[in-house]
Amino acid sequence: MKLFSELSPMATNIVDAAEGLLQQHGYNGFSYDDIARIVGIKKPSVHHHFATKSLLVAVTVQRYTHRFEEHLLHINKQNGDAVARLISYSGLFESTFASNRRICVCGMLGAEMQGLPEDVALEVERFFTLNIDWLAAAFKRGMTAKQIKPNASSVALAQSYLCALEGAMVVGRGTNSLQGPAAISKTFIALLVP
Repeated sequence: MKLFSELSPMATNIVDAAEGLLQQHGYNGFSYDDIARIVGIKKPSVHHHFATKSLLVAVTVQRYTHRFEEHLLHINKQNGDAVARLISYSGLFESTFASNRRICVCGMLGAEMQGLPEDVALEVERFFTLNIDWLAAAFKRGMTAKQIKPNASSVALAQSYLCALEGAMVVGRGTNSLQGPAAISKTFIALLVP
């Protein structure tokens, strides 16, 4: 499989276009014709860089996960406090949603998981595992420091928080609301802080 770090400038433009289309329409909601139109090339050129849609989307998710992981490392460096980490984390979702009510790439693909090619599904699963592990560590840190009530296991809280943020994007789009993940995060965290 092609790695996102090996992409040429044109392949990077194709992945950029795919990411935006995935956030707006999901896996089945776009074609190589759409990519070609956005990038300003012919459809065969898209195929030259990515022989299959499955490969294109897998590389797109791989890059998205890598960027997300970099943000998580940055959050850890900037915030020793668990609650501050969790609030900063919600900002990642808020900034995505603030851009034309886009939804997390993996949130969109997660809804389509049963119909995804295996290579794409594996990359989506990797994204969610990374996030749940990071969140579980943040919740555990907060419980140890007595910043967060131990109402549930750190893993259960991590899963619930991730679901709340992903769901906030879907509901926000569905209700045409300006209220996004940041507002939901404040409510969620307020329920856990002693």
